[in-house]
Formats: sequence, C-alpha cells, structure tokens
Amino acid sequence: MQNPRSALDWDDLRYVLAVSRDGTVSGAAKRLGVDHATVIRRIDRLERGLNAKLFIRRKTGYERTAAGARIAAAAEAVESAVIAGRADIGGTAAHIAGTVRIGAPDGFGSVYLAARLGDLVDRHPDLDVQLVATARLFSLSKREADIAISVGLPQEGRIVGRKLVDYRLGLYAAPSYLAEHPPITGRADLARHRFVGYIEELLFTDELDYLPQVSPAITPRIRSANLIAQLHATLAGVGIAVLPAFLVADVPGLVPVLPAEVSIQRAFWLLMHADSRTLAHFRTVAEYIHEIVERDRALFQPAA
Repeated sequence: MQNPRSALDWDDLRYVLAVSRDGTVSGAAKRLGVDHATVIRRIDRLERGLNAKLFIRRKTGYERTAAGARIAAAAEAVESAVIAGRADIGGTAAHIAGTVRIGAPDGFGSVYLAARLGDLVDRHPDLDVQLVATARLFSLSKREADIAISVGLPQEGRIVGRKLVDYRLGLYAAPSYLAEHPPITGRADLARHRFVGYIEELLFTDELDYLPQVSPAITPRIRSANLIAQLHATLAGVGIAVLPAFLVADVPGLVPVLPAEVSIQRAFWLLMHADSRTLAHFRTVAEYIHEIVERDRALFQPAA
C-alpha cells in the first residue's frame, strides 16, 4: 500500500506556488532562497506522487496545466491558513516586528510616502518597510506586495480595500513655457500647445487617461509611463501636463493653467489581502498610512 505522504508532501506545495507565481524556476528559487535544482527536484517528486504533469515548459517560462492550476489553488489555501493562524496566535502582540512591502504608484510612493516613513520605523524599530514605488498594478494574491495603494479597486482575488483620500489634479506648466507660447484664456487655446502625458498602451489603469477629459483636441508630444519623468519634463519647460496637486505642492517653478476650468478628481485606495489584514505588522503599517494621509488631507484636496 502506498504511503499517503509519498503522494503529497505539503512542503512541496510551496514550490508549486512559487513557480506558478513567478513563471520560472530561477525566479521561484530566488523567492524561496534555494537553488535551481532543488525547485526542479521538488516539482518532479510531487508530479510523480500525483501521477500528473503540473507544468509545461515554454520558451517564455513554465505554464501551469489544469492539474497544476488546481494544486496551486490548494497551495494558496494552505498559505492563507498559515497566515490566518499566525494572526490568531500573534496578532494581538504589542511588539511590532517583521517585513511589510508596500506597493504604490510612483507619484504617491516616491514623492509623498517615502518622505514620511521615518516616523513609522522610529515607533517600531524592528519593523522592516519595503517601498516599491512604480506605475503598475500589484498582485496581492501573488504576494507581490502586502499593502497596495491603488487608484481603483481590483476585481481579482480576496482583496479588501478602503478609500484613503480623494485627490485633485490640474494643468501645470513652467513660467518659461508660458512666456514663449501663445496665451491660454480657455480650453480652446489648448490645442495649440505642447503637452506631456502618458503612453496610452502602457497605462496600467484607465483612471490615468486624463487628457481626453481635458480636451479631445489634445495629443501629447512627449510621453512617459512615469509620472516623475512627466513632472521633470514640465519643470524644464517642455510642455503642459496634468499633475496631482499633492505632487506639485512643494515644487517651486510650476503654475496652474486654467485652474477654474480644469479640475480632475481621482481617489487612492489602500488594499490588502483578506488573509493578511489581521496580522499586526501589516495592520500597523496600513493604519499609519491612513493616519498621515488623513492629517495631510488638504494637500490632496487643496482649496480652490
């Protein structure tokens, strides 16, 4: 009679989940802190025990089979149970320690949040905070981040979210640009001007497609997927850009353009995986972000 353990070693599920999430053996090995051969050996062992192929090797990486998808789902359920168990055992502890990775859009992460994390780690010396500030969507289900700041609510996975704050955007330009180009007295004048904007096909959310809302006659001449690059291009007098008010609040050298006519509003959301929200160190960081944003609400929604 076959030993049930030979068919399914629960520890092997970590390897299936890592390959499933990363799509490559080398990436999974790095994620797990083991060598390439160990990942292959553990996957092979599980496939033999289950008598099923879990992955198909492609030029682009490892693709899950139907059986692999089912095993990966089971592995995620085990992972979630472990997270929930840690919360039950240690969630009420007063001492806050551990690593928390925050994924945030480049403007919010690089300009606003990065400058305000010092007080958080002063309060909790054993807390390790990782900030990934880039223009992309973060998969909480794949554990790419523990906390994500987003401009919309995701549809995938068991994600919980709360609105952080509404924020205002407007048109901004450098005085040098305005001095060298025709005057702007209304929206109709904007078609004659040079704009800085996003690369449409690289937008990670339609919420960032601002310019059609300003005027359908506008076509940006300089484009970047990075908001900080757009900011610096605008500061250099390259053109006019739609920028968040919080981003330009402490940046000298930019002036609003048609502030009474052009005002766009979006919202930031704080997202967490449903199984992670009760962990003390995750919850502490989430509450801190909410606390500082609430304190700085006027920065995001300045008086008209």
